[in-house]
Amino acid sequence: MPEIFQYEFMNRAIIASVLVGATAPAFGVFLVLRRLSLMADALSHVALAGVAIALLTKAFVPVVALVATTGAAVSIEELRMRRLLPGDAALAVFLYGALAVAVVLISIAEGFNSTLFSYLFGSVLAVTTTDLWWMGILALVIVAFMLMFSSELAQVTFDPDLARINGVRVHFLNLGLAILTGATITVSMRVVGVLLVGALIVIPVLISLRITNGLTRTVVTSSVLGVFVAVTGMVIAYYADIAPGGSVVLTAISVLVIVETFSFARRINARSTHRAAPEQSQHSHAHETHAHGLTTVQDEDSLPHR
Repeated sequence: MPEIFQYEFMNRAIIASVLVGATAPAFGVFLVLRRLSLMADALSHVALAGVAIALLTKAFVPVVALVATTGAAVSIEELRMRRLLPGDAALAVFLYGALAVAVVLISIAEGFNSTLFSYLFGSVLAVTTTDLWWMGILALVIVAFMLMFSSELAQVTFDPDLARINGVRVHFLNLGLAILTGATITVSMRVVGVLLVGALIVIPVLISLRITNGLTRTVVTSSVLGVFVAVTGMVIAYYADIAPGGSVVLTAISVLVIVETFSFARRINARSTHRAAPEQSQHSHAHETHAHGLTTVQDEDSLPHR
């Protein structure tokens, strides 16, 4: 058995990586396709403010962070749906406001400590059995939500106005996605960290959109890629003794760069082939015309002269 699996804390960290990697990009597909990628960043900063409040008041951190992200998710969605603020403006207000609150509270608490650092960037030692139970429950909720409303989610993603005409509860689904985003950030901050969990929600989706077609296949591929980069990043973090959040995100970005490089090379090759095809056709046509002319001359020479 490899050394990494001989430690109980690493086994918990690997299981947590699988759960987080599978669930975070699954609903991240709907955020990316609707151009709401910044929702994850905004709620992650809200979660950071929740962590700072909990550490300052000696409260239970996951509960405070969950309440903060849930309240922010509902507020952002209400502002968007009621058109009180544009979607990007609402996200910006909560992102910068939550960051300001976190900075002020951290300064009151006299700076960073090891506990806060583990929430910011993740820690292989911080994952507990209770965290695994919460992650497992959240994974089941996300799977149930997506299976129950798969058709409605597809309609809302590609044409919300038509979905509303068809009787789809657009506001309810948007609230559900926003709340699940906040809950995922809350339970994932032990593994990836609140400042980097948004990347795990978005980057595997970007990779999947490059290599697959169809909504269902994109969701499945995003989850598989999420598990791969989360587990790989966690293993690298263990052996390199670095923060797992940064390791996971850099692994995801590396895969994205590789996929984009191959995609770019394939486009260049296809473009070259497309340009070469007409030239080859013209050359072939000229060759046939020349051959036809020679044949005509030979036929005329073969006629008897009078």
